[in-house]
Amino acid sequence: MILKEDTYPIGRITKAHGLRGEVVFAFTDPIFDDTDTDYLICEVDGILVPFFIEEYRFKNDSAALVKFEDIDTLEQTRQIVGSTVYFEKKYVTETDRDEVSLNYFIGFTIIDTEVGTVGTIVDIDDNTDNWLFVVERSDGSECLVPAHDEFITDIDHTNKTIEMNLPTGLLDL
Repeated sequence: MILKEDTYPIGRITKAHGLRGEVVFAFTDPIFDDTDTDYLICEVDGILVPFFIEEYRFKNDSAALVKFEDIDTLEQTRQIVGSTVYFEKKYVTETDRDEVSLNYFIGFTIIDTEVGTVGTIVDIDDNTDNWLFVVERSDGSECLVPAHDEFITDIDHTNKTIEMNLPTGLLDL
């Protein structure tokens, strides 16, 4: 069974392409092309389901046409259109980690050098030029933390923590 915390979102199946089972995959992270994996994971009815890639080709720099095994008709593609596509973190190598999208860090815990544990990253706010980690605190409230290299002092991929040196007062906003 694939657990959501062992994956991170890399895009979405946006529509069917043709009548033979191809779909348009709009990706935010091209890691699937850079890493040795035979499948992508789609969320279907709230369940993470692996779909094995038969072939794919890039449509442009943010979309690919993908043909999955055993998806051969327009009707079958309709079942996955609109699905979020996930990638398993275990396939991300040390080299890849420098190039992954910020979505990879969903589920990581932020630890401030002064305050201690801030909370867990639950989402990425990319609506502005300065991307933000959406962090859920232990009391259930959320705060926004700048996802900026300047504040990050250490990343522990094994323990899923990001140590940061945040400006004084930032967490009080």
